[in-house]
Amino acid sequence: MTAKYILVVDDEPDIRQLVSEILEDEGYEVKTAENAEEAKELRRKRRPDLILLDIWMPGQDGISLLKDWQEKGSLSCPVVMMSGHGTIETAVEATRLGAHDFIEKPLSMAKMLLCIENAMRSDQLTQENKELREQIIAPQYPVGSSDIMKTLREQAKRIAQNSGTVIIYGETGVGKEVFARYIHANSDSKENPFVKANVSTIKEKELSKEIFGCEEGEDVHYGLFDKARGGTLYIPEISSLRKDTQALLLNALKDGFYTRVNGKDKIKLNLKLIVSSQHDLNDDVEADLFDQELYQMLSIVPLMIPSLRDHPEDVPELLNYFVEQQIERESLPYRHFSVPSQNFLRNHKWLGNIRELSNIVQRLLILGTDTEITQEEVEEAIGSEVPIFNQPIAQNTENLFDLPLRLAREQFEHDYLDYQLKQVEGNVSKLAELVQMERTHLYRKMRSLKIDPKQYGK
Repeated sequence: MTAKYILVVDDEPDIRQLVSEILEDEGYEVKTAENAEEAKELRRKRRPDLILLDIWMPGQDGISLLKDWQEKGSLSCPVVMMSGHGTIETAVEATRLGAHDFIEKPLSMAKMLLCIENAMRSDQLTQENKELREQIIAPQYPVGSSDIMKTLREQAKRIAQNSGTVIIYGETGVGKEVFARYIHANSDSKENPFVKANVSTIKEKELSKEIFGCEEGEDVHYGLFDKARGGTLYIPEISSLRKDTQALLLNALKDGFYTRVNGKDKIKLNLKLIVSSQHDLNDDVEADLFDQELYQMLSIVPLMIPSLRDHPEDVPELLNYFVEQQIERESLPYRHFSVPSQNFLRNHKWLGNIRELSNIVQRLLILGTDTEITQEEVEEAIGSEVPIFNQPIAQNTENLFDLPLRLAREQFEHDYLDYQLKQVEGNVSKLAELVQMERTHLYRKMRSLKIDPKQYGK
């Protein structure tokens, strides 16, 4: 496990040396600075896990430095203030500016160590709570007793111990993030951060800054590489990265170092990288949308997550899991699925996979009143399937006009994509460009219309 990194800022050499030696004996990695300028430079080069900051220093004092970091929104770790001339007013001001605690000199080493431990534990809990709030409700481990799931869990455990770069393939909703977290939880870095890149919520031109960080003069904006240091970074839908961001990622993986946007220093890359995709990235390589060398580096250890349709025997176990989860998290009343309803759901096509199953369970617990969930209730919750004609529109116009608007639109979309796929010979990357539709949405649309792009290949 990577040692926690502490930055000690104090103008007194004896204190810097004493504190540094004690912290190193406790297993921490330590850097020291004698003034604000050195502290800024060291903090720019690497994000600390905690800063011990003296208040009274020549030049810029500790309170002013803390205020600068706070106003610029770059206070990214707990800060513990130190002072030999402390007053209640000073302590209150430091706390108001974001300091976690305040300790007086001469330093009590036992109190200092306890304060550091409490500050780091508090920061870890804050990050974990934030992560839980942002997560979509999903299993925290891969649920299922089928042979498929047992094999996948064993593969994931082996990957966790032996690989620094992993790509996870699977349809939307199959649990790619769940497996990414499972790999992290079984790795040597499980005590360090698991950081997810919310690619879909970030503007394309800002992705490089979000991943690698950014420097603007003295200001440092830490990126996901900084935040995931010593742990795991998970990037879903890696195909959405622009070519310039792909190039930066490739260089970082090849060199073992990265540089922040507008930065100069090379920073050691110290994390496990897990990425995912809903489709074979080789399609994007052939369409010149994804870097071939990066594809080869990411594809050393692929993990293929099957659709729920491929292991329907796990449906009853998943139903029970989500019922218990919803009861615990949302305080919903207990209900259980009847045997006929479970059998019916085992035969459902699950185009949205495990995520769709989770949504159906939540819907049934919210809307139902009886303790037992019947097959009729399940059928009503799922709804009837949209009929898609096999004949093209030109040969079936009369039937099309007889349909409700929603079903007519579905039929048109089916035939439109059928025609366009024939033009591009099943290449989904070219299709996405041709129909001006984002690939993730396009794959979802094709599944809902029962279109398999592989059938259109050469």
